[in-house]
Amino acid sequence: MLYLYHKEAGGSTLTLTGEEHRYLFKVRRHKANEKLHLRNLEDGYLYTYEVVSIDKRSVVLSLLSKEMHEVKPSRSLHIGWCIIDPKSIEKALPSLNEIGVEKITFIYCQRSQKSFKPDFKRLNKILINSSQQSGRSKMMILDMADDMESFLKKYPESYMLNFSTTSVETVRENIETLIIGCEGGFTDEERALFAEHKITGFSTPLVLKSESAACAVAAKILL
Repeated sequence: MLYLYHKEAGGSTLTLTGEEHRYLFKVRRHKANEKLHLRNLEDGYLYTYEVVSIDKRSVVLSLLSKEMHEVKPSRSLHIGWCIIDPKSIEKALPSLNEIGVEKITFIYCQRSQKSFKPDFKRLNKILINSSQQSGRSKMMILDMADDMESFLKKYPESYMLNFSTTSVETVRENIETLIIGCEGGFTDEERALFAEHKITGFSTPLVLKSESAACAVAAKILL
């Protein structure tokens, strides 16, 4: 773990209880006068604290210094992800976070099961744990869209990831927002919403699962 997340990191004094306390006291076995790095995943600062006191119930930290130290990719990528089984989303989310995806908007596409509902509280917890491990300095943004049409009204320059003779590699520099389908892919009506030059794909005959495609295209664009 490269730092500890705390939403109030930056305050002159912090008192940690619950999971943060258990991690420092039982797992890392920190002691008084030791130094810790914290982030709030909002302002880009890396905060250095000193452990003032630590016992079985709480940890008290005192701010020593702060340094602007943003850790992020050189470019941004927004994924519009047609909703799939939340369990599959949760498995892929740490990888997408580590690769550096800036934002994911979940879309109820025509073939998405309406019973699938992302648990944003759980997803944010996964993102926090992943960011602490990878060093990412700002939280990934999560959002929702009711359907493809409403998403495209907000992001009209979006690309679609689908079967195409235009490979991702040839247009990667132009992609800021990319839509990935759910299991079963896009309907004809959804494909018709995109001009041909806005549809891109992989140079492979294999069919990828939605979560595999998300990780693969993120890596091709960002890494």
